[in-house]
Amino acid sequence: MSNPNPIGIFDSGVGGISVMNEIRHLLPSEDIIYYADSAHCPYGSKDPAFIRRRIKNVTGFLTGFKVKIIVAACNTASIAGLDFLRQVFPLPIVGMEPAVKPAAAITQNGKVGVMATGVTLAGNRFHSLVSRFAGNTEIITVPCPGLVERVEMGLINDPETERLLRKFLDPLITSGVDTVVLGCTHYPLLRPLVELIVGPDVAVIDTGKAVARRVAQVLTDDNLLKNGTDCGREKFFTSGNPDTVGRAISILWASPNANEVKQEML
Repeated sequence: MSNPNPIGIFDSGVGGISVMNEIRHLLPSEDIIYYADSAHCPYGSKDPAFIRRRIKNVTGFLTGFKVKIIVAACNTASIAGLDFLRQVFPLPIVGMEPAVKPAAAITQNGKVGVMATGVTLAGNRFHSLVSRFAGNTEIITVPCPGLVERVEMGLINDPETERLLRKFLDPLITSGVDTVVLGCTHYPLLRPLVELIVGPDVAVIDTGKAVARRVAQVLTDDNLLKNGTDCGREKFFTSGNPDTVGRAISILWASPNANEVKQEML
């Protein structure tokens, strides 16, 4: 069987493009609809109840396109409302979680740093991850206010962005971590700068590839893959300023229609 319906992906803004890149690489024929809730970005400073209302509206919008699977490409949204979404919508929903488990598996000195939003770090799902998988690993967390906004503006290689990163990474470097987890989907878009700052002896990881593999597995198991070898198409929507969001996406996504972003207020 084949299902030509699109994959629906959402994030608080453009950060989910990091996950979308991995999904596109693994599933080149699939059509994708992406929604950036940029008018309410960042989620990391919002109340969890507000986040749940927003992601319910966004998911409802995406289901209007008959999407066959939803990818909550946002750690904060997943922490705050993934279980809630699965109760409301009767379709497969794949979420995100910081890469605590793989980080604990690869660390050599037992010290792991986690960069994430405040909501993610305070959430029960994150604390459950640490208690289940960290074992004797020391987990050092750093909330990173301001980084999401820099990525939203497309300021990936920018002196102020580098200054912020150095500020957040300094306590992790001082603590001697040998592994850094990028616990927000915006942060992998800053990976080159992060790796430059922490140096070659520190591993930098995220869960984008793992999420893409999970999406492929679910689509395969449920006979939802799209047949054919044609290149998949993308559509972009946002609650924010479409010109601003379009400029950021055009930097982060190499596609002819990357800057054709439609505004949909939900």
